[in-house]
Amino acid sequence: MNCYRRKWNWISAWILLLSAIWIGLTAAFAPATTGGATPFPRVGFSAPDFELSGLDGSTVKLSDFRGKVVFLNFWASWCPPCRAEMPAIQKLSSVYPPEQVAIFSVNATSQDNLEDVQAFIAEYGLTFPVLLDIDGSVNRTYQIQALPSSFFIDAEGEIRKVVIGGPLTEAMMRAEIAQLVEELP
Repeated sequence: MNCYRRKWNWISAWILLLSAIWIGLTAAFAPATTGGATPFPRVGFSAPDFELSGLDGSTVKLSDFRGKVVFLNFWASWCPPCRAEMPAIQKLSSVYPPEQVAIFSVNATSQDNLEDVQAFIAEYGLTFPVLLDIDGSVNRTYQIQALPSSFFIDAEGEIRKVVIGGPLTEAMMRAEIAQLVEELP
């Protein structure tokens, strides 16, 4: 009986030790939040600024589009739902004037092949800016965990809706953007 109790004492001690290590490691690798920062972009908070190059060589900085509604779509050429929703995004890009709405698609280039991206753009006849996240930094900043992921951002730069996964329908995109356009001054 005494041997049995000693065995369980050791097992309990090991469980407590491993739990303490687990808690310590979890805290050490958790994203830091200071000064009211949020650990990930979410509805009601400012969209994190970024600067990316487009496939055409131009540079886009998100904060330069304050005063406009922004539709921000994260995608990859190998992603079936991304392929399904891209024609609707292309169609949408011709509906709203560029003075009111900016549509950007951020390719997860760190997880994609540049030649496949170019072929995808040609296949779908995309005319709106396709931005290349070559090092994955913007995907990490926005904590993209599923493709496609879409952000609807108002004229003040606030994230108003986040849709993870897809495909989004054209009607859903239009409804969200129309609501934000109505709020423009």
